[in-house]
Amino acid sequence: MRGNAAAFDQLVRRHTVRMYRVALRIVGDPVEAEDVVQDAWISAWRALPRFRGEAAPSTWLYRVVTNAALAHLRRKKPTVPLESAPEPRTSDGPEASLLRNETTDVVLRAIAELEPTQRVPLVLRELEGLSYEEVAEVLGIAVPALRSRLHRARVALMAKLGEQR
Repeated sequence: MRGNAAAFDQLVRRHTVRMYRVALRIVGDPVEAEDVVQDAWISAWRALPRFRGEAAPSTWLYRVVTNAALAHLRRKKPTVPLESAPEPRTSDGPEASLLRNETTDVVLRAIAELEPTQRVPLVLRELEGLSYEEVAEVLGIAVPALRSRLHRARVALMAKLGEQR
């Protein structure tokens, strides 16, 4: 993979959508998420010679995009409410679909209001489905520390959802 433009191009094709999804859920704005993903790919390209292969490329890329998103958040003012990504179509009736979309919007907005230290692990674990070990590796923390952060994030999320009732 090192220095091989074709292999890097394949990584870009395979992982851009996933990286965009993570960036969007962290920064909360589609245009800013695109910028974050571009920054992440530039960082990944520059860091490619230092990639030691100790982690899976996907785990490494999660870390790169997470770092880029966090850096973006540090540079800007507080985020605005998250606009939800389109949900997959289902065979349910329009009422069920509308209710599901409204519920999804409420949850995603509540997640967007969390502090980044709570939002990022929650997005990676609950929305992206990474294992505890993968999330811990992406964030550069131990699994017990991750479990603690996730617990605090879930408690904060439930409190925010309770406020919206």
